[in-house]
Order: sequence, then structure tokens, then C-alpha cells
Amino acid sequence: MNKRLYITGFILLFAAVACGGVTGLFLFMIRDLPQIRSLETYEAPGITRIYAADNQLLAELYREKRDPVALDQIPAYLKQAIITAEDRQFYTHSGIDLKGIARAIIYDIMAGEFVQGASTITQQLSKTLFLSPEKTLLRKIREALLAIQLERRYTKDEILERYLNQIYFGSGAYGVESAAQKFFGKPVTALDLAQCALIAAMPKAPSAYSPLVNPELAIRRRNIVLRQMLDCGIITSAQYENAASRPFVAVQHKTLSPAPYFVDHVKKILEKEIGPRQLYQGGLTVHTTLSGRLQIAADQAVARGIEMIQQRRDTDPALTSPPQGALIAIDVRTGGILSMTGGYDYNQSSYNRATDARRQPGSAFKPILYAHAIEQGFHQASLILDAPVSFPGSSKNDPWQPDNFSGTYEGEITLRKALTHSKNIPAVRLMDQLGISGVIDFAKKLGIDSRLSPYLSLSLGTSGVTLTELTAAYAVFANQGIYTAPHCIKNVLDSGNQSIWQPDSEKRIAMTRENAAIMCNMLEGVISEGTGKKARSIHHPLAGKTGTTNKYKDALFVGFSPFIAVGVWVGCDDYTPLGAMETGARAALPIWMAFMEKALEHREYEYFDVPDNMVRIRIDPNTGRPVTDDSDGVAALFQKENTPNSP
Repeated sequence: MNKRLYITGFILLFAAVACGGVTGLFLFMIRDLPQIRSLETYEAPGITRIYAADNQLLAELYREKRDPVALDQIPAYLKQAIITAEDRQFYTHSGIDLKGIARAIIYDIMAGEFVQGASTITQQLSKTLFLSPEKTLLRKIREALLAIQLERRYTKDEILERYLNQIYFGSGAYGVESAAQKFFGKPVTALDLAQCALIAAMPKAPSAYSPLVNPELAIRRRNIVLRQMLDCGIITSAQYENAASRPFVAVQHKTLSPAPYFVDHVKKILEKEIGPRQLYQGGLTVHTTLSGRLQIAADQAVARGIEMIQQRRDTDPALTSPPQGALIAIDVRTGGILSMTGGYDYNQSSYNRATDARRQPGSAFKPILYAHAIEQGFHQASLILDAPVSFPGSSKNDPWQPDNFSGTYEGEITLRKALTHSKNIPAVRLMDQLGISGVIDFAKKLGIDSRLSPYLSLSLGTSGVTLTELTAAYAVFANQGIYTAPHCIKNVLDSGNQSIWQPDSEKRIAMTRENAAIMCNMLEGVISEGTGKKARSIHHPLAGKTGTTNKYKDALFVGFSPFIAVGVWVGCDDYTPLGAMETGARAALPIWMAFMEKALEHREYEYFDVPDNMVRIRIDPNTGRPVTDDSDGVAALFQKENTPNSP
């Protein structure tokens, strides 16, 4: 009797220990399992959308793009194909397939590694939402436990709907709607049998079976799924034959943004300001300053201009580097970037030459020099000597002797003529009179952030600047002397439509309103009298300046109307010449004109600002003396207390 009690007690003790061990092991396995209840509030990483000022969609940013659809919107063939290919017992098991697990264990033991996973749809959903993709026994057990919990809490249809909206189908497509759009260019509701089977074929090995990666393998896998559907009685033999004979035709997606250089610029700013995680997963709405209409005009103008330049280059076999172009348009009053073209073809090169390339501006830098002179008390009729000059160089035997592009000299001429005709010698002499440091400081007030070399050659535009900062500097003249930092973003909203970031509005007085008006008038002279005469065909008030660098490596035209400032640059990325006589007037100005004609369409005629204490006097552009005949000379703007008649 005692022996029987002893044996019974031992058995009970062993059972208790065993139960405790199993319970402990179970508790250990579930101790840090995620809360299944969180599935009800789970939100996939959001899609950030970037919009132009007219609400045109420019780009979508995301880590994983999902477009959830309701289960009743998904074709029956797709649901049946998925279940057939992935989990035929889906509607009968409790989350795990015991027969499948046993079969998989045998295969894994024979292979000596994890080969078959035997995961049900519910297990795959558990892994996708809550677990890592690692293949370990512990992870598989946790996956099974989570699947059982999911099955206890949710209906089969709820699980299937979440699965179809979460699973990865390859080539960046998450969920059936995204896959339908990616592979067939249509909504999931419009898929036919063959297309449903192809999508259902991919979860087994998305990277391998994607038709965009390996179309032949994808078709073979699709036909296996179709055969399974036939064997299960879901489709007929005729349906199978028809669907299995269908080829896969890749959809030609328009994946390129209508403003790719601009979008890249926006992304770069927001990655710095709010961080990449929030940008690509936060489901933000980004409102920008871009004009869709003007962006089209910019792209077309640059493309046509570069093609014309290339036609001229084709006659010289020594010119092998492809020419590039860039255009930036800025709202004079707000500083908002209205269009941005950073190159001839974004698909060939995403390098943004409008914002990132620091190229020599050549004579396009001269207006900054002359504006500083006007600020220092010079006026348009002030005289400057246009004659050969020599300055000390790096050694006594190596003096610097600049010359004019034309190779001719005119003696004393006015500042107005020196600028409008882009004379080099007067610019160098003026820089020498004003002092290099003063010009550099003034350039910074106008928004030139690039480092400027402290040499007299700066007057000829030998220090590299970006097209954006140079164009923003010109905008100061049209904006009554007020510098407004160029910006591309108006507002960033979170997924709840609340503003989370706006750019600081950087404004400052860079020069007096009166002197800004004088600069507008002098630069109008470039178009009416000087190197920009071609633009006279546009019958609106316009001002600007050409720029050409040594050996025709860079060609620029930067100019403005009373409401928009536009800069154009043309050159080769490797700094080789554009070609003989490819000046700013020949290579860049036609692009600027083509854009401006579109920008000024339907725009009211608008004059440049002229303060009340200003006066127009007709002067001889050579001598600066007033002329009495209205048909002679040029109409120059002066402050009343600083005119050619002033003592």
C-alpha cells in the first residue's frame, strides 16, 4: 500500500513538474509577444505627398506603399488563387496547419535546414505585422502562438483582408492594390483571372517571382497556381487554357515626377529639417511654391535650347561633351521658387545644376558690382575709363592685363553704357575704386552665400556661384531693394492635417528702394540698348544681364520682370567649351526668352517701381550729359538730389 502511494505520489509530482515546465516554457515563449489587440489600431507607414501650388501631385514618398481595399472589392478569383497557392485549409484550421507542419519538419530534417515553413495565411500575417523574418525554431513557435491568438480574436475574412493589404508582392508593391497598379496599371477590382493568378503566385518568393524582375519565371509560377485552381475545381479547363496562354505585358508607368529636380530639392530640405523617418513614413502633405504651368514652360525652354546648341555643336567633332542647361524662376515678392529645371534630362543625370553647381557667372556678376557703386553715390551718368589697364600679378614679370570681349576701347563712358554693353575694363577699374571687400560684403547682403575670391577678377565673375543665389540677388532690384530668401515649401502638414513645419521667412533690406529702381533701369538698358537686345521682341518691361566665361565654358542670362526673376545657365559638366561664340546672348538668352513669353502670357502690363523722388533724364550714354532732343540719348533714372545736373 505504501509502495503504491509512493508511486502515485511520484507520478503526480512528475506530472506537476512537467506541467510546470510546459507552463513555464509557454510563459517564456509568450512573455514578450506583441499585443494582438494592437492590430485594431495598426497603421502602415504613411505616404507623404508633395503638391505644387495648384495642388498638382508632384511626388509620393514612402518606405512601403500600401493602398488598403475592402475584402468585398477584391476579385473572387484573386482571393481563391491566394488561398489555393498559400493555405488551402485557411477556412478550416485554427491558425496553424498541423499536417503541413509535420510535412515541413520532415523536409527540414532531410535538408538539414529550414526549407519549408508550412506557414498559414494567419501565420504569415503574424510574421509580417509583429515578428522579424529570421528563420529560427523560436520564431516559428512564436509565430504559431500569435496565429492562434489572431484566430481567436478575428474572423477569417478579417484576417484575409488584412493579409491581402499587407503582404509583399515584389518590386516595391505592398498589398494587392499596389501590386495591381505596379504590374498591370489598373485597380485590383479590374483584374482578370490570369492577372489574379500572377499576383497570387508572388508571395511565395516575391523577389524571384516578380514579373518585372523575371517575367518568364513569373509566368511559370502563375501557371502552377492556375493548375492548382483547376485541380481544386475553381476554374474550368477552358478558363485554365485561356489564362495560361496569356503573356505578361509590362505597363509603361509614368514614374517620373513632373518636377524631379524640384522634388529632390524639397526632399533634401525636409530630410534635414524633420528627418527622413518622418518624411518617408509620416504620411505628410507638403505644399510647395511650384507653378505646374511654369515648370512645363521651363522644361520645354531648356530642352529646346539645348537641342539648338547641340545642332550647332554637331558641326565640330572636337565638341564631344553633352551640353547641359538649368533654369530657376523665383517670385520677386515672396521668394517662392516657381520653376526649377536642373538639367537637360533627369533620367540621364539627377545632378541639380540650378541649386548645386557653382559655376563662374562671368559678366552676369557685374550688376552686383554696379549696384554697390550706386549705393556708394555713383549714378548712371558717372564716368569710368574704358582703356587698357595693367595690375600687378603674381610676379613683376606677370602683370594682369584684362581686356574687353570686343577687343576695342572707347575712352570715358558712363556707368550705364559700361554695364549695358558689358565692358570688362570699366568693371575692373570700378572694382579697384570701390574696394574688393566692400563688393564682397554687398554681394552677401544680396544673398550670395558662395565664397567669393578677393581678387579684382571678381568683377568679371570669376568666382563660382549657384544659379539660384545669383537669380535671388537680381530679384532684389525688382523687389524695391528687399532681399527675400528663395524657398520652395509653403507648409508641411501631418496625417492629422496639422502644420508641423514652415520655412522661416528670411527678409532684409539689402539696398535702398531708389537705388534698386536705378538698377532696374540700368538693366532695362541691357535689353533696350545692349547685349540683350533680342529680348526686345517681348513687349513687357524686362531687365537682365548676359554672362559669358572664358573659352565659352559658361553662358548665362539672368533677368526679371516686375514680378518674376529668372536665371538660365548653359554649359558642360566637365567644363569643356560650349563652342565658338556660344555667348550668354546666343546660348542662354533664347531659353530665357522662351520661358518669359510663357510666364507673361495673360499677365497685365506692369511697370517697375519708381519712387516719387526719382526723375528720368535723357543723357548721352557716352558723355553722361543731358540731351535736349527726346529722340537722342537714353532715358536714365536718377534720384532728384543726385543727377548729372547736380553740383
